[in-house]
Order: sequence, then C-alpha cells, then structure tokens
Amino acid sequence: MPIPTLQIRRALCIGAAGALVAMAGCADHSAPGKMPLTSCRIAKLPSVAQCGTVEVLEDRAKPSGRKISIAVAVLPANTLNPRPDPLFLLPGGPGQSAQSIAPLAALLTGVRKNRDLVLIDPRGTGHSAPLQCPALAPRDPIDTLIDAMASDTAVRECLEQLQQSDKADLAQYTTEAYVADIDEVRGALSYPSINLLGASYGTRVAQEYLRRYPQHVRSVVLDGVATPSMRIDLDVWPAREAALNDVLQACTADAPCHSALPDVEAALAKIRTALDSTPRITLADPRTGASREIALSYDLVIGALQAFVYAPELSSLIPPILDRAAGGDFSPLLAAAMMFSEDLDRTMNFALHYAVTCAEDAARVKPDEVASLLAHLRAPSLAQRNLTACEGWPRPPLPEDFASPVVSDRPVLLLSGGLDPVTPPANAEIVARTLSNHRHVVASGYGHIVSPHACAPRLIEAFIDEAGFTALPQSCLDYFVASKRPALFATLLEPR
Repeated sequence: MPIPTLQIRRALCIGAAGALVAMAGCADHSAPGKMPLTSCRIAKLPSVAQCGTVEVLEDRAKPSGRKISIAVAVLPANTLNPRPDPLFLLPGGPGQSAQSIAPLAALLTGVRKNRDLVLIDPRGTGHSAPLQCPALAPRDPIDTLIDAMASDTAVRECLEQLQQSDKADLAQYTTEAYVADIDEVRGALSYPSINLLGASYGTRVAQEYLRRYPQHVRSVVLDGVATPSMRIDLDVWPAREAALNDVLQACTADAPCHSALPDVEAALAKIRTALDSTPRITLADPRTGASREIALSYDLVIGALQAFVYAPELSSLIPPILDRAAGGDFSPLLAAAMMFSEDLDRTMNFALHYAVTCAEDAARVKPDEVASLLAHLRAPSLAQRNLTACEGWPRPPLPEDFASPVVSDRPVLLLSGGLDPVTPPANAEIVARTLSNHRHVVASGYGHIVSPHACAPRLIEAFIDEAGFTALPQSCLDYFVASKRPALFATLLEPR
C-alpha cells in the first residue's frame, strides 16, 4: 500500500526525482547520539538535516555474515533542549523510501519544536542496500503504468536477476528484519524511547515494533491502518472495487453527474467491447501531444480508475474520464494515471515490494480464496497477476504471532479516511480492539492517508506532546467528522 504522494501534493508540492539525500556539507556531528552524522539535504525539505548510516547484519542468524548499511536522516528539534523521545516516521509500500514521507515531515513543524524527526530508508530501498534489478528499473511513466497492470514478466525477470547477482539474500528483506533495523537505529542514536508514525504499510511496521519492543515505545500514530492479518496481495482488491463502486453510485445519485453519464454500466460495457476488439489504440501523449500507439485493456482501465479513488479529489473526475473513454478518448484517463506511476517510480523500490509481499502476504493466501475472490471482481486478472508474480520468490518462515492482533496499553492514535479504498475505518476498529489506550479519528471526506491534510499535523502534535488524548483540538476533530466527499465533476471543466 504505497503512500499516495499525489494526496500529499494537495498540502505540499513534491515529486523531485533523485536520491533521498544529497550531501551538502562535510561537518561531522555527534548529536543526538553516538552515530556520526553529517549535514545533508533531503529533497523538498527546506532545512538542513543530519544524515548517517548504521551497519546491520543482513541475516541476524549469521553473526559473521554480510552487513548492509541503513540510511538515516535526523531532522533536529528546533530547540536547545529537545525531548529525549523523537518521532520516527515509517513510509508505506512496502517498498517506499523515506523520500515518500519527507513531505509529511515538513508539515510536522509543531512536533519538531521539541522533538527530533527521524527518517529511515527501509532495507532494500533508497540508500539502504537497495534491491536493484534492470527489469524493474524506472522507465517512461506510460510504460511503467501499462506493465504494472498488464504483465508479471518483469517481476520474474527481476527475481532471476537478483538471484544471479547474489548481492542480497532476498529472504532477509522482510518486515521482521526492518523492525529490528529500526531498533538498531534507535540504539545507535541513543534514544531510550521513541514515538512512531506509521502510514499505510508503515502501520504494519509500527505495530510489529510495538509488539517486539514495547519497552522502547512512548506513543504510536497509525494512519491508514493495516490489520496484522491483512494480505496486501489479496485483500486490497475487493476494497478497491467497493470504493470505485461507491463513486459510480454517487454519480448515479447526483443529478448533474447522472445527466452527463446516465448509464455507468453501459459506458463500462462499451469500453470493454471496444478494447476487446481493438486492444491497441492511438492517443496523444499527455506530456508532449505526440501521437503514440499503446496496448490498452479493459482491466488496465479498471485498475487506473481504482487507483484514482485513493485521492477523493481525483476520484471526483472519474465520471467525465469514464464518459470520454466510452467515446474512444482515453487521453484524460492516461494523463491522470501517469501521476501515480511517476510518483511510484520516484519513491518506490518494486523489488523490495515483491520480496516483502510475496513472503508475508501471498504466502498466507489459500487457492480457494483466490477463486472465490476473482468471481466477484470487474478485473480479476489484476489480482491474479499480482499473485502469480510471487511465484518463485523466497517465503521464509514468519513469526508465529505475525498475523495476530497486537496487545498494548501504550497510547495509540488511529487515523482513517472515510473514503479510503484499501485501509478503510473498519481496519482501525479491528486493530483498536486489543489496544486499551487508543482514540480512533475518522476523516469522513478523505481517502488513503490523513496526516498531511488540513489540521491533522496539529492533531498529531497535540497527541505526541502529551502521549495522550485530552489535548486533542476539538475543532479539528469536528472538522474531520463533518468533512464530505468532494463534488463530482459532470464534465472535465467543473463540478456541478
């Protein structure tokens, strides 16, 4: 579940290509702990950070085995006397680097008044021993988009390339190993306890850290909550389908939208018929206007529409985009979808994504569950290809309690978007059952990931400041409860 940086753009313009860290100085620093740190710059953050690396065992069962470097960036607190417990920010994916969550760090100025912010590239991403295979290297956004939806060949080629290079033991690139890395970073920086903010897949990581190292946890924020039992490779598909159906039903119930698109199912059927008979289409490249021929399928169209529902602002454009596609013009669909593929290429390591999900999620999927699920999906091949891509990837044994609920009395703030298509509020309610000290805030009109929006940074600041809920700003809570779905567009020009 990658964090949709398109959403964060609504609060902060981001998206620069390049590495997480571009070194800007050479002065060594010892604060805040024993790890040597060097002044550095992080893409799209205005202030200087302190960066360093921690050497960890790739396989902790082999004390004399290969070591890898974990890249760390510390945004020092804006005070001479910082609190001893920083905020660790955990990105999504799995596969996203710390770059994906850096824009959120820029918004958490209230937290940074008194506390350091710590960003870690998970092992296998960014500058933390990235898993590199030519088959999944960043390419043209259109090609990336089509391949991601249409084929698992590149994933299998990537696996072969990684195995032949013998530069990484793929079985060691798991959530369990990542969580142990986080605690080694904590120790290297001499923090006795930490606060955690996990977003999307980062909520799995935060829960696992809370399970394994409760003595080092002061408080936890979970945004876009994944339950421990969730299988990313399987469970996201019916949730995405339901979210898309909600948008289409909202159009039917909205008079202007219904007038512009009176029969949603007929429009989808028309698209299917057209693409089944002519799978290669010619359209104008949204960036250049140049004519380009691409292979397009009905399943790709459905996959793109499902991606739009991550961001309610973009999902409001689905009706006119669908109407244009039914008329044979797929350019608006492709232009909107490219925003997602570009963002993912900049912040995502797809090899790590498969290393984690194939080991932890696909491994827990039963064949009869797949058959039952596929029968109810508009585009069943998307789910099937996602699972097929995992064939051959290592499946190391998982901890016995891996999918079990996390039991804790630590203060936990859970944030959910009411329109979230992959981690809906029901997930947070399940997780909250075994958390005796929690508060669940549902932002009714928001999608996947709430933290960057509106007053959410202030809400997080208030929670972390006291590691409790008594000071949460009521006006902010009221705002999120009252928020609503953005108005649907009847045309590409305006909502009505």
